[in-house]
Amino acid sequence: MELAILLGTLLLLLAIGVPVAFALLGATLVAFVVLDLPAIVAVQRMASGMSVFSLMAIPFFIFAGELMHRAGIAARLVRIAEAAFGRSRGGLGQVDVGASMLFGAVSGSAVASVSALGSTLMPMMKEKGYDTDYAVNVTSTSAVVGLLIPPSHNMIIYAAAAGVGVSVGELFIGGIVPGLLTGALLMFVAWLVAVKRNYPRGEFPGWPAFVAALAAALPGLMTAVIIVGGILGGFFTATESSSIAVIYTLAVAVLVYRSLSFRAFLDATLAAARTTAMVLFIIGAASAFGWVLAILETPSQLAALILSVTDNPILILLIINLILLVLGTFMDMSPLIVITTPIFLPIAVGLGIDPVHFGVIMMLNLGIGLVTPPVGSVLFVGAAVGGMRMEETVKTIWPFYGALVAALMAITYLPFLSMGLVDMMRG
Repeated sequence: MELAILLGTLLLLLAIGVPVAFALLGATLVAFVVLDLPAIVAVQRMASGMSVFSLMAIPFFIFAGELMHRAGIAARLVRIAEAAFGRSRGGLGQVDVGASMLFGAVSGSAVASVSALGSTLMPMMKEKGYDTDYAVNVTSTSAVVGLLIPPSHNMIIYAAAAGVGVSVGELFIGGIVPGLLTGALLMFVAWLVAVKRNYPRGEFPGWPAFVAALAAALPGLMTAVIIVGGILGGFFTATESSSIAVIYTLAVAVLVYRSLSFRAFLDATLAAARTTAMVLFIIGAASAFGWVLAILETPSQLAALILSVTDNPILILLIINLILLVLGTFMDMSPLIVITTPIFLPIAVGLGIDPVHFGVIMMLNLGIGLVTPPVGSVLFVGAAVGGMRMEETVKTIWPFYGALVAALMAITYLPFLSMGLVDMMRG
């Protein structure tokens, strides 16, 4: 009965348009009244959910991404991607995916990727004769790759929700190959659609132009090398690497590119502060909501329900993926990570799945939700940047959904994709 009231209140609040964080908190408080628990406990659970050391990396990575966006690093990444991939049929689609992979390697934010690259590439595509829906679909879906390629602040949230024993550094390493695979599949689909629509073929600018574009983008790309290399080499932790990323990005933007004005710095600081506050508030509300679920023994009940249906590991993983895909269409990624990780991770571990592997599965799964209506925050931003309604983009986005789901199935059932580099690192 209490669980029905909790979930019913949440669904009602979401249905009438209440923001996710407030809907979670409202449902939690209603459950507290029904369970006759003091409301102060909800505040304590929110505070404890946000008071996790590893979460300190989130504001720094967000800040580094904002600085890169405003320093014009996105434009430099587009130029190197255009030199590398622009020669094929519908080459700007390949450029879009490639630039998203590169931008994800230095920002880790899907929303930042679609807004930064979309404002650069979408007008370029329209000018070359590409349809608007194609530009929006490629830019939005390829932004999901940034959730897998390190650094990814959602992986930090997962590590915190999973508890002791899950390394953020290993999650970063585990996402590299799946990120490259997902990007490659999206490139292939972008090419297929471009061929079908007879989009123009780009021209290779020549090796001198490619080398020049690479040299211009290299200082920004070194951010990812420093982060991953520093973690692998044991020079600093993932949390420490976030502050180093900010310092390095500032140095590159001010001393190398000289493209960051004081006004842009203030804008980046304010934007990072707003985003951080929003993310941490959502995490806190989701932590309180998840605590109520634990009190009601929901994780064990759901695990028992799934295991009563089948004990086949392949089917259990499929069921978990389907549940997460459905939930991802209605709720944002951060609260879902906090709420569902304690529920599904024990089931996965019981099947012999490494927490790092399961974390990578969750990143891509819930990332698909970011480009799926009715919530679909990344698709919403992409459609807004492209100047068209989300409902119009969904009519032609299905091939790109197919690429993302194919990547999800491969990552789910081929653990070496996520664990190969991790196992090498573990020795």
